[in-house]
Amino acid sequence: MQKLTTCLWFDGQAEEAVKFYTTIFKNSKVGKILRNGKANLDPEGTVLTASFELEGREFLALNGGPHYKFTPATSFIIHCENQEEVDYYWEKLLEGGGRESQCGWLDDKFGVAWQVSPTILPKLLSDPDPVKANRVMEAMMQMVKLDIKKMQQAYDGKI
Repeated sequence: MQKLTTCLWFDGQAEEAVKFYTTIFKNSKVGKILRNGKANLDPEGTVLTASFELEGREFLALNGGPHYKFTPATSFIIHCENQEEVDYYWEKLLEGGGRESQCGWLDDKFGVAWQVSPTILPKLLSDPDPVKANRVMEAMMQMVKLDIKKMQQAYDGKI
């Protein structure tokens, strides 16, 4: 068991969310599902918690009720090696009612915020030449889904 586990609070969609996420990430699996008993406030047999693993990291989905909602103040970053990966995660996480934002951010259908980010981005943005880095930042600020080719062109001064 890992020392720290992220718990995601849902309003009745914990099991659906776990199934959704574990179909998107290839290195994933559903763990233990804990169902409500007679002593719980929610109906007996409904899901209380569901553990799951994404890319070797453990998570817990909790059906905690309508009291709290997700915000972009907490987000998950997916480090993508190429545009194909960016496109894959972008499309999959938007399925079923997700919402695009800006600069590689999106909210999935449950309201969880994700950053779908190419691994080259920090390198381009931290270039010692501030002119190159600024061109990349300006290009990125105009994007919804990040486009590696356009960021590289901005870095090279070709757009």
